[in-house]
Amino acid sequence: MNKKMIQLWATKNKNDEWWSSFITAPMAILFNYLIIDIKTITPNKITLLSFIIAIVSVIFIVIGGTISFIFAAILIHLSHVLDCMDGQMARYRKTSSRAGAFFDRITDQIQVSLWFAALGYAAYTQSQHILPVFLAFIGVAFYNLRGYAKYVSLYMDDLSKQPTDLKHKPIAGLEFGLLANLKWFIKEQWKIISFDEGVFIFMLSLALIFNQLTPVLWVFAISQLYYGLVRSWQRGWQIANNQSMEIKK
Repeated sequence: MNKKMIQLWATKNKNDEWWSSFITAPMAILFNYLIIDIKTITPNKITLLSFIIAIVSVIFIVIGGTISFIFAAILIHLSHVLDCMDGQMARYRKTSSRAGAFFDRITDQIQVSLWFAALGYAAYTQSQHILPVFLAFIGVAFYNLRGYAKYVSLYMDDLSKQPTDLKHKPIAGLEFGLLANLKWFIKEQWKIISFDEGVFIFMLSLALIFNQLTPVLWVFAISQLYYGLVRSWQRGWQIANNQSMEIKK
């Protein structure tokens, strides 16, 4: 085994998942062996290609049929091989970055959610039973909960390190006059566009009372698509910006 292959094998993630460990990661090393010296091919470009292929595989799942499912399965594996390649390439070239790792994980999260959502839809079209859709929803929800739980743990750890004696000065309440409370109420109304848990409770209540489920589902889907993409972009920009500042220092 030559030096280049030994160095590439050393980039293999020691904590690779079950299928990655002995199938897709070794395949990624073989592909990387062929292209690793082509400087115009970067880890971020491979991440993008992996994501595009994953989206195409979702389309094939939604189309349905034996041939489409086979194409989807092939594309899913190709996407995963590329997903292994980007990290290996970054480690081999010693160009790993927080921004690159962030966008790699974000695309992973999106494509896994879309894969199972598409699978739920395809199963529904075959059986005409809603159970597969419900199962897909539960799977996607709890898959995303894994990442959210990690975020919450990091956030709470951060919070515990902050001073606990800071108090917000009240601007409304029983001890304040009508005008002060009215101003507070008006200022609070902008929060409706945040579409967070409190807004969902209100929306769900109206939907159930007036039996308008589909319109609320549309609002829910569009708002979460918007905030999911915007918040991810904002966080990624912050990470990249902080990184560039560290390099300058």
